Amino acid sequence: NEGSENNVAKLLLERESSLKYQTRCVKFFPDTKGIAVGSIEGRVAIEYLDDIGISSGKKKYAFKCHRVNDTIYPVNTIAFHPHHGTFATGGADGSVVTWDGNNKKKLCGIAKCPTSISCLAFRGDGMQLAMASSYTYEEGERDHPREEIYVRDVLEGEVRPKAKK
Repeated sequence: NEGSENNVAKLLLERESSLKYQTRCVKFFPDTKGIAVGSIEGRVAIEYLDDIGISSGKKKYAFKCHRVNDTIYPVNTIAFHPHHGTFATGGADGSVVTWDGNNKKKLCGIAKCPTSISCLAFRGDGMQLAMASSYTYEEGERDHPREEIYVRDVLEGEVRPKAKK
């Protein structure tokens, strides 16, 4: 009986984020061994789920991103490439950057839009990336570029993990 009280989903994990400021987005790794968390402080945390029995053997870490000189921009969205396990972040600086989380390396900046990147999604085969560019009011009410959707091809070199040295 779907409506019964006996049919309640079990909470598997409740813990404080390793990031100090407001969380903006969270995504599971494609292999389900961890999560990537983005925040308003221009950081991404890579957290593993060992404490719920999903063994990774890796330590969590965080890195800075979406910064221009001394200005820090929120990380609004994270999207994992479906095959490589690399990911893209979209920030309030209007940029999209790809990362190799396993090797802790920036891959490349792949887009710069006129306003904040509010959402990203890779096509199921990983060959294209959809990007939503929409002002997200970090600077309050003001004139801003129009909201736009972009879809672009993805080059293999933009998402392939770095070779281990």
